[in-house]
Amino acid sequence: MAPSELLALGELTVRGRVREASNAVLYCTVEYEGHSAPCVYKPVAGERPLWDFPDGTLAQREVAAYEISEATGWGLVPPTVLRDGPYGQGMCQLWIEVEVTTGAADGDADGADGDGSGETGGGELLALVEGDEPGPGWKAVGYAEVGEGRTALLVHADDVRLRRLAVLDAVINNGDRKGGHLLPAAGGRLYAIDHGVTFNADDKLRTLLWGWAGDPLPDDVLEVLRGLADQLADGGPLSARLAKLITEAEIEALRARVATLLRTGTHPEPSGQWPAIPWPPV
Repeated sequence: MAPSELLALGELTVRGRVREASNAVLYCTVEYEGHSAPCVYKPVAGERPLWDFPDGTLAQREVAAYEISEATGWGLVPPTVLRDGPYGQGMCQLWIEVEVTTGAADGDADGADGDGSGETGGGELLALVEGDEPGPGWKAVGYAEVGEGRTALLVHADDVRLRRLAVLDAVINNGDRKGGHLLPAAGGRLYAIDHGVTFNADDKLRTLLWGWAGDPLPDDVLEVLRGLADQLADGGPLSARLAKLITEAEIEALRARVATLLRTGTHPEPSGQWPAIPWPPV
């Protein structure tokens, strides 16, 4: 059974709450016809209103992010559906078990080859390093305070999965890409979660993944973006699904962002109009 079908049709049972989250996030199990899986349920009733996202719900935006992720073929967002649950309508997303490994804090990432085509594997995705250079296999983001007036260079891995995620975030206009949203899973998979503040018609991109800013987009990414542009055509199935989740103005802005990426052929750069890195960054 497909995970999305299980999430949509199964019976939700609340097992606990993720207390560090700013909105209601409930850890659940979902069961249907002998199949079961752990999942996260975020009821709309538990959302805190945001002045700059007056239309729709955060739950709908989470599902829209999954739709775009699936349209790219990259599978970066866990299966996510909109459904009724014990506390009303909300987002239901497959729970991802994180594969924990020791990060490479010295800027030496095994497996990354320096051009965004490698994979670091495990949890070696972010690090703080001494000095002014990120080291081979890493990309610099900026300086961070580490206490007692000291600073360190914040870096992320030069990893194909992160690079694709940076593009996905630019497409969906992610206003809050933090380190804690990156979930390395078994088999070398990377998932990303928490996409409530996305799809704003205004530029809101804030992320830790600025390491490729201004760099040319790889050919395979441009090919994916061309395919995404086709799928976003007015009247198509993807646009019809998105129309149930976000506004028409937001869909038009989404199309415009994809068109801009294709026209420039480069990763976007910070606008300079507001902090480019979310706070807190994890």
